[in-house]
Amino acid sequence: MLIDSHCHLDKLNYDDLHQGVGDVVAKAQAVGVEKMLTVGVTLEAFPKMLSMIESFEQIYASCGVHPLDCESEFDLSLFKSYAANKKVVAIGETGLDFFYQPETAQRQIELFEQHVDVANELNKPLIIHTRNARKETLDILKNGHAERCGGVIHCFTEDLAFAQAAMELGFYISLSGIITFKQATELQQVVKQLPLDRLLVETDSPFLAPVPHRGKENQPCYVKEVAQFLADLQECSLNEVEQKTTQNFERLFLNR
Repeated sequence: MLIDSHCHLDKLNYDDLHQGVGDVVAKAQAVGVEKMLTVGVTLEAFPKMLSMIESFEQIYASCGVHPLDCESEFDLSLFKSYAANKKVVAIGETGLDFFYQPETAQRQIELFEQHVDVANELNKPLIIHTRNARKETLDILKNGHAERCGGVIHCFTEDLAFAQAAMELGFYISLSGIITFKQATELQQVVKQLPLDRLLVETDSPFLAPVPHRGKENQPCYVKEVAQFLADLQECSLNEVEQKTTQNFERLFLNR
């Protein structure tokens, strides 16, 4: 069994490619992907996202404000209310992105710190997005005692030192289709050195479709290609990757 630990089901193309969430789930189940976590990026979009998945026991949700959406409306009490929903197993997507929006750095930091506080308050793990902000991300996690709630560095593209520092805080590392890209040779070398018992796999769909699906809309069933590539990098079987990443997901998000 595989789990897509990070997807955006509310952003898939239901006009032309999928006949509803049930169709996406069926395509995933056909290749052994039994569960998925759909990730919130704004409070405004959260209710609709939640309504799409409420009838699916195998789909979990997260609630948060993406750093690139940091200028959207944010009400802390509303955030806490949404995040407390029983379907919500994680806080985020949150973090810092100084690559695309360095001009909003201070607002990103403020929201990130609030997300860490709420994650600790509700004992739900964090889903972290970080780009061009390694030191700042780690500083906020350490200063906010994020080791208490734990979490995952999603769509990992950082170096080995960052991965080790995050794992020392109790965080997991999630790998996306980026690891299958030809130009991702440095990342692939890092991934070879990461312990399988701290790894997750994801699609980040509809973005970042793995080889051989590049150029297409990504979807949860494609997480199998990520898992197979990870198995090849670590010179182990696909079955071992399936077992370990499933155990890791359940340990982080479900068995708390």
